[in-house]
Amino acid sequence: MMDNIQRTFAQHGLVRASNDKVLGGVAAGLGRRIGIEPWPSRLLFVLVLLLVPGSQLLVYPALWILMPSEARAAALGATATPSPAPAV
Repeated sequence: MMDNIQRTFAQHGLVRASNDKVLGGVAAGLGRRIGIEPWPSRLLFVLVLLLVPGSQLLVYPALWILMPSEARAAALGATATPSPAPAV
């Protein structure tokens, strides 16, 4: 079941970043998916989590578990990879 969830996440470009990660690569992976650099995505992630107190205790670990790493996504055979953030 976990393979199916991680495969679906990977096919939609939701993959934890191997580089530019601070903890698990979740925020960097989310930022890459929406096309922004890692630091602004981390800032945006924290600001969104501040809107719902305590949500960071649930959301980040859940995404860390559900989002496959880049290596795991390749092993699952997920073909869709997000395009890199545009250079500024």
